[in-house]
Amino acid sequence: MKIRIGYGIGVVPKLLSRPDGLGAVVDDLDRLGFDSLWFPERVNSPQLDPIVAMAFVAGRSTRLKFGPAVSVLPGRNPVLMAKMLASLDVISGGRCLPAFGLGIANTAEHQAFGVERMQRAPWLNEAMPLMRRLWSEDEVDHEGERFSLRGARVLPKPIQQPFEVWLGGRAPSELRRTGRLADGWLGSFTTPELVAESITVIDQAARDAGQSMDPEHYGVLIPYLPDPPSRGEPDIPTAVSQLVASRMPDTDPREIVATSHKRIVEMLNEYISVGASKFVLFPFTEPADWHRELDTVAQLAMPLQT
Repeated sequence: MKIRIGYGIGVVPKLLSRPDGLGAVVDDLDRLGFDSLWFPERVNSPQLDPIVAMAFVAGRSTRLKFGPAVSVLPGRNPVLMAKMLASLDVISGGRCLPAFGLGIANTAEHQAFGVERMQRAPWLNEAMPLMRRLWSEDEVDHEGERFSLRGARVLPKPIQQPFEVWLGGRAPSELRRTGRLADGWLGSFTTPELVAESITVIDQAARDAGQSMDPEHYGVLIPYLPDPPSRGEPDIPTAVSQLVASRMPDTDPREIVATSHKRIVEMLNEYISVGASKFVLFPFTEPADWHRELDTVAQLAMPLQT
């Protein structure tokens, strides 16, 4: 099984306030051999727009793959989104990793995308297969509940053919949708036990749809707390505990969040043991020294990458 380890960047005001701060991080990730760099999508949070950030990575690095963790599809025109992602794949030489989701349960985010909560899943169910057609067919005719197209075209086509799409989410309906529609799964706020259960649900849904999921296409986003060598295992910040409680109220935050660099490696091995092989390490707080932080994480985690 091929193990791939990527890195995620979320709210990083200090990094972005420095000239070429993000560029230096991209250079370090490249130098250290990380597989990919990921950007979450939150319109109402001080985070970079994923499309803009991925374009930056495409131009800065010639090796690093990149993706959104994950991009919200409901509310977006699938033709324009297909065009943007195909363009990113072309200019990067085939390094774009599309990953979609329904978006978080947040009223402000729903308002930004203009899609009510109950309409998000039907939107994705129609838009995602349509985008696949736009990436592979010369012209597309489509008549659906939300989109009506005649002779639609997306050019240039992505370099990667097929252009694989992953989905996030951990609700049973989201897992079944992954098995029906996606090429892979990127789980977050989960545990090894839940990952094992999720893989079973996804595999069954894929079989029911007459498809199969590549066993190496199961991934996990691992949030962690950066910890300088001078201190031991820290307490989980209140904000982090509250966020975990809002998503998994009956789970100890330490089962979800790695509280030390050593714990990152332990969690990687735990997830690998249940079938996951693609990972995104995500600092929950901003490191004081990005160069030192990435060197430390790489020394411990990268030996697991195959």
